[in-house]
Amino acid sequence: MPPPVFRFAPSPNGYLHLGHAYSALLNADLARASGGTLLLRIEDIDRTRCRPEFEQAIYEDLAWLGVAWDGEVRRQSDHLELYRSAVERLAARGLVYPAFESRAEIARLVAAQDQVAEWPRDPDGAPLYPGIGQRLAAVERAELIAAGIPYALRLDMAAALALAGELSWRELGSGPGGEAGTIGARPEAWGDVIVARKETPTSYHLSVVIDDALQGVTEVVRGADLFWSTSVHRLLQHLLGLPPPVYRHHALLRDAEGRKLSKSTGATGLRELRAAGVTPAEVRTMVGLAAPA
Repeated sequence: MPPPVFRFAPSPNGYLHLGHAYSALLNADLARASGGTLLLRIEDIDRTRCRPEFEQAIYEDLAWLGVAWDGEVRRQSDHLELYRSAVERLAARGLVYPAFESRAEIARLVAAQDQVAEWPRDPDGAPLYPGIGQRLAAVERAELIAAGIPYALRLDMAAALALAGELSWRELGSGPGGEAGTIGARPEAWGDVIVARKETPTSYHLSVVIDDALQGVTEVVRGADLFWSTSVHRLLQHLLGLPPPVYRHHALLRDAEGRKLSKSTGATGLRELRAAGVTPAEVRTMVGLAAPA
């Protein structure tokens, strides 16, 4: 059996914090212990938030931590045509449709529905898409596209599930309820997820499964907040004929208020810790990892 392939895949939309350090170090430790390789991928499809200085800071922070990766760095923005081609394959099978509502419009629609009965939410608590775009006639869709109206391409979940049937994945870590072993996928819980947008020919869900397959990743080690997203990933892997890796979801680091560490809540960055004189060894202690053997 060939040695396992791991990957660390941050987005350069802010500076790395202790949560990122934990994931990067854990991936590096597992790769080293198993005689495997560690890849670095920069997930920079969000061109409005991703910035070159944040990408450069990722390299600097990982070097400071002592995390080394194998081979060249893969930047998702260099492969947009590859993702576009995958979307076209899904479209050719009638599995995607354009939806033209803005986030604000969807929020108003859901708020109105909530007055009658609580509208269903996805595992992250966001309301499911009401499906209006799916009910548009082909001529209406063509007219809106020709008029330059922004749109998102959504996966027709019912049609996709009819093709895929039951799916599962192998979990080496744990989920929100301590799940491990063979996990039954529940992609329907996410509704008609976005796979691309007019201005960006991909989404996180789509690009991550394509990259993992093309890079030969065999073990995905990431935070437990993405545990149920794996259901969508397994569905896309099936539809695109991609091999599924093994997954290992780890616990999240949290702040004093119990919130997961994130860039949006201003979690202390590694560059700030470094400037304050904290050492890489102390970072390992802070995130609960022992010194490497």
